[in-house]
Amino acid sequence: MRVVIWVDMEGIAGIENWDQVTSGKPQYEEGRRLLTGEVNAAVRGAQAGGADDIIVIDCHGAGGSDSFRSLMPERLERGASYVLGHAWCRYVEPLKEHCDAALLVGAHAMAGTPDGVMCHTVSSEAWFNAWVNETLVGESGIEAAICGVWDVPVIFVSGDEATCREVTELLGPKVVTAPVKVGLGRYSARSLGHADACALIEERVRQAVSSRDWPDPWKPASPVTFTVELATPDRVADFDGRPGVEIAGPRKVIARGETFWELWDNFWYRR
Repeated sequence: MRVVIWVDMEGIAGIENWDQVTSGKPQYEEGRRLLTGEVNAAVRGAQAGGADDIIVIDCHGAGGSDSFRSLMPERLERGASYVLGHAWCRYVEPLKEHCDAALLVGAHAMAGTPDGVMCHTVSSEAWFNAWVNETLVGESGIEAAICGVWDVPVIFVSGDEATCREVTELLGPKVVTAPVKVGLGRYSARSLGHADACALIEERVRQAVSSRDWPDPWKPASPVTFTVELATPDRVADFDGRPGVEIAGPRKVIARGETFWELWDNFWYRR
């Protein structure tokens, strides 16, 4: 059984501020250790649940040369492979080849979520909101839509309670959640300790993988639109001239395609 684990950093227990997730900041190494521990727990849980081909993708843009390289290679669990340094939501070869399920570890809530720790959608500075067709989504929704193109269900998510709620509302009650903290504001949380968070993730991943009672893949109705409300008018220049992308207002862009991947392939950067 092949599973892909998409990894972000803001949803990790004990992480509540940008210094813990930003390259070069004093607390970044602490954040990397916490992240790596929870990812290792997810790998162990997937193995215990019956997965024998586990591909972990570092999806955290930490900044500079550390972007998508926040995992600590020397501490990673044996028995999985790890994708480091690849652009976010661009590595889909395992989905194309064949994949049974996807898991989200360290996920965070969409922009504007009152109890979402460090909530944002893609960019805390450039984007306000994003919709797939008429559905307001965060990064978890984008990842689920990409997986759905190849009929891969998202079966597990860990992060704060707001993120677990968001993903359950999108994908239904069969998705298994591991809430490792409760947001008390955007930069404050009540977290499990690291060991307890890892234990919860390991057990819930095992349950999710072994049950095979999974949610359906998320497949938005075709043709698909992806609409982004940007923070400022100058941001639209990033999308000018991209095929299938319309500048629909001073702060709005719309991408269209027969599948979500078709529009995403035109819309999103390649490197």
